[in-house]
Amino acid sequence: MNLNLFNQITKVRTRFCFKYNEAIYFCVPKPLVSRAIGEGGKNIRRISEMIRKKVRVVAVPQGISDARNFIQAVVSPVTFKDIEIRENELIINAGTQSKAALIGRNKRRLLEMQRVVKDFFGKELRIA
Repeated sequence: MNLNLFNQITKVRTRFCFKYNEAIYFCVPKPLVSRAIGEGGKNIRRISEMIRKKVRVVAVPQGISDARNFIQAVVSPVTFKDIEIRENELIINAGTQSKAALIGRNKRRLLEMQRVVKDFFGKELRIA
């Protein structure tokens, strides 16, 4: 339902939509991000009002090399120091405050981000 609404309002087709930290994220190809957001953010504001949730648009990652930028865009404004990519897992290195913000109450944000990383990169996520 959200994907249809997004496609109708922005005229940008996407298959990627997920929930993180009470917001709905749509992933679109990098060249189409500004078109999806609309002039002055009008498309996003309109969708947000209709579904009564915060809406964000991020660029679809181009493989595992793009993981750092993708995860940074999703967890923003929370920052982290570095990302280590191993054969079957991604490790986010963060300071104490950032680590707490990334994990969230009852590990909610951590579980949501683990699902996103698994879907996009096929790897496990750990926060160190």
